[in-house]
Amino acid sequence: MPAGTEQAQTWTSLQRVVLPDLDQLDTIPLYMDTGNAMGVQLSTMNGDAHTDSGPTVSSAGREAHAEDFLSRRSTSVRPGERVSFGTYFNAFPASYWRRWTDLETVRLSVRTSGTGAISVYKSNARGSLQHVETQRVSSVATSTFELNLKPFGDGGWYWFDLVGGTDKLVLEEAEWQAPGAPVPAGSVTLEITTLNKTSFCINNLRILGEHPEALEFVKEVLIVDQGTDKVAEAEGFAEVAAMLGGKLRIINQANLGGSGGFARGMYEAVESGSDYVLLLDDDVVMEPESISRLVTFADRCKTPTIVGGHMFDLYNRTVLHTFGETVNPYRFQPDQPHTEMSLGHDFVRSNLRHTPWLHRRVDVDYNGWWMCLIPTKVIRDIGLSLPVFIKWDDAEYGLRAKSAGYPTVSMPGAAVWHVSWIDKDDLVGWQAYFHTRNRMIAALIHSPYEHGGRVVRETGYLDLKHLISMQYFTAEGRVMALRDLLKGPDHLHEILPTKLPEIRALTKKFSDSQIHPDPEAFPAPVMHKPPRHGQGFSAPSYATLIPWAAKTVIRQLTKKVPASSLEHPQAFIAHQDNKWWRMSQYDSAVVSNAEGTGASWYKRDPKVMRDLLAEGVRLNAEILRNWKKLSDQYREALPEITSVESWKKTFDKHSEESK
Repeated sequence: MPAGTEQAQTWTSLQRVVLPDLDQLDTIPLYMDTGNAMGVQLSTMNGDAHTDSGPTVSSAGREAHAEDFLSRRSTSVRPGERVSFGTYFNAFPASYWRRWTDLETVRLSVRTSGTGAISVYKSNARGSLQHVETQRVSSVATSTFELNLKPFGDGGWYWFDLVGGTDKLVLEEAEWQAPGAPVPAGSVTLEITTLNKTSFCINNLRILGEHPEALEFVKEVLIVDQGTDKVAEAEGFAEVAAMLGGKLRIINQANLGGSGGFARGMYEAVESGSDYVLLLDDDVVMEPESISRLVTFADRCKTPTIVGGHMFDLYNRTVLHTFGETVNPYRFQPDQPHTEMSLGHDFVRSNLRHTPWLHRRVDVDYNGWWMCLIPTKVIRDIGLSLPVFIKWDDAEYGLRAKSAGYPTVSMPGAAVWHVSWIDKDDLVGWQAYFHTRNRMIAALIHSPYEHGGRVVRETGYLDLKHLISMQYFTAEGRVMALRDLLKGPDHLHEILPTKLPEIRALTKKFSDSQIHPDPEAFPAPVMHKPPRHGQGFSAPSYATLIPWAAKTVIRQLTKKVPASSLEHPQAFIAHQDNKWWRMSQYDSAVVSNAEGTGASWYKRDPKVMRDLLAEGVRLNAEILRNWKKLSDQYREALPEITSVESWKKTFDKHSEESK
């Protein structure tokens, strides 16, 4: 609608158009796109938005120029050129507002100077793109477009493009707005749990200080410091603390893990009377605009709703880890909401307008606690995190909230950059204990299937994979996890600060857990028997898997390890080649870790394997046999072990005074 023709109406900001800081120009494709306006047009004659030709590569656009970015909200479009804001951070996720709030219309307001045109587009759930309206602009103008949300039942976005005229066109600012008076804004306790990640914490505090608009809804910034390298003693702390204008507080407590740190944030938010707690991982870089977007959306949700941000790869910043996650109820494993989704989507390779599955709304079971906004009303009703140290605390909480009638939304346009799982291997090493135990606890509480579906069977399969890979430290941790699970839920608070040191003490027993940073720390590899026909090792097929596994297990249990393999590794194995079917064929190998910081020496030991295999089989059988009894125990204990009162006792026992 042309400026000045609309009826008198109050409009409230929902989402501001933002641009990257000048030191983050590698993230430009997430904010602004210079490719073809409409992108790939899909067939509207069938229901399949995908083709069989594989991933789409976005049409080439011009290189962005740093000098065109005038501020966080303003950019210049050169004469005759087109830029699009149909991007992750600046398109409007219409289907999410349609589904979870009462809004029926929104307005796009764009203030420009110079000559050119503004074109508005929309998409549907299949990713088909449609032109909505174009307005020409000249001189200084504010153009508005009133847009209906009703067609966005299953998916779709709105966005706009700018085209420069004979002179350059400058976007002064733009925002998506809602009709009516502002909704009362909820107050937020922003909490970061940290363990010796001081540089990340200082950086994120500085980001908040340099973007004061991010603190608009923040009542308190709370650092729960569980490390020995204290944030308050770090270089630059005094400077960033002053930037936050008295809103920063630090709590020092023992290392109670992520669940202990995040539970502390939940507890403090409830105690302080905040409307929300915003949980943030320590090793992230935040997009500060995400804070206001999460709060604004949560304030307008029909029911109290957990609203989370997405995770981009910290080391490859245009790559999105996942667009949303569910828990497969039968396998009780994290899963993708639909089959078209891809992990690790790179917006440089295929932008929003060229990627059909990104237009379908994704409904999730939970959101990772790298960035997650939780209403304190939900916390008062269902309790705090499970006391499980790390792993599965976020997924279990989302499932618990869902069963109580509180949905979770993974909100497009709100995100952090975090170290990708590709650069970690937390299924191996000390974290295997927590993966194993906590997955099983979550299944005992929430699985709808008798005996938990496949969860016990898959636990046994994983035990075997680690054992035939000579990962004995990992297998020992998994056995410990099953033993502790069988002890019941009453000891979970008690072992929060002690279990990790107990697990790490076991590293002295197993060479596969002893990391050496220097490759020269190991003897040179010697392979007396080369691979058959020089072909190396390959994975068994589904048809041959069972006989292959039987033969492999028998060989590893009965065949004596040659003395030469105890003196020299047979090979050096890169982390990406550390596959169970390959490692099972060695008697000895040096394997690099996921971080690339070192390597450890895997040595086959038939006795250790025999003992751990027998114990794992026994424990899994006992859990399966007693599934109903264990499930009842954990479900009945859940309100007590997640209560404010129980967590307060743990905090009081393991905390120092707040600063």
